[in-house]
Amino acid sequence: MSAARVFGWTALAMLAFAANSVLNRMAVGGGGMDPLAFAAVRVVAGAVVLAALVGVRGGVVWQGARGRGAGVFGLVVYLVGFSMAYLALGAGVGALILFGSVQVTMFGGALLSGEAVPGRRWLGAGLAFAGLVWLVAPGGAEVPLAGALAMGCAGFGWGVYSLAGRGATDALAATAWNFVLAVPVMLGIALVWGGMRMEAQGIWLAVLSGAVTSGLGYALWYAVLPALGAARAAVAQLTVPVLAALGGAAVMGEGVGWRFWAATAVILGGVAIASVQSGLTRR
Repeated sequence: MSAARVFGWTALAMLAFAANSVLNRMAVGGGGMDPLAFAAVRVVAGAVVLAALVGVRGGVVWQGARGRGAGVFGLVVYLVGFSMAYLALGAGVGALILFGSVQVTMFGGALLSGEAVPGRRWLGAGLAFAGLVWLVAPGGAEVPLAGALAMGCAGFGWGVYSLAGRGATDALAATAWNFVLAVPVMLGIALVWGGMRMEAQGIWLAVLSGAVTSGLGYALWYAVLPALGAARAAVAQLTVPVLAALGGAAVMGEGVGWRFWAATAVILGGVAIASVQSGLTRR
């Protein structure tokens, strides 16, 4: 694969990941759709597309439920927290909190598993955590605490999901099965606790988020990862919160001040330091 093609596919994947924040914000924060209903439709659409991709590729084999509990749990926590957070957060702020929370969660997972943690990762995780605290602390950032906590939970969920999938030999198939297994769980949560407020625009945005910017976005990311390598993949993902902020400003007129950009520099700087040699899993 040529360098120009690698760059182009990578940029498209990053745009897809950033679009998840914008689409969720448009449907839940601006369109009034129930966040749990949005998450349910999103995971169904994602499961259908990912399963179809694995089927087209061939070799569809049930890999068994053993070891999938953590992955499904993390995915559901991410989906719920992500959608709930966008009741209050702007697209860029939400993506930034998610990014920092994932890094801190994965750092904690490394410590709990007894993994040797170099000083570089201590410094990076510390910067990311400090940036998160600064972003949500009182004093002008105007970040709703409830939304920040919900997105923090989403980051924790995605961190758990990422840690659970580190040993997967077939990332696309593993993701497809996790999405499929998460469908009944997410539907149950939406039916029991959700308001099930659904309207046509919100449904289409959820389908777009699940099928295209999640399902196809993940598949594209897996395809380009071998050509990128861990270090360049980690650096590439640092663009996602910035792209989400720009998308929120362009599509919904959301504005962000100097404190957001300063916190962005601190958080993403910490992520870069911690992950430049190990690679950060997709969002």
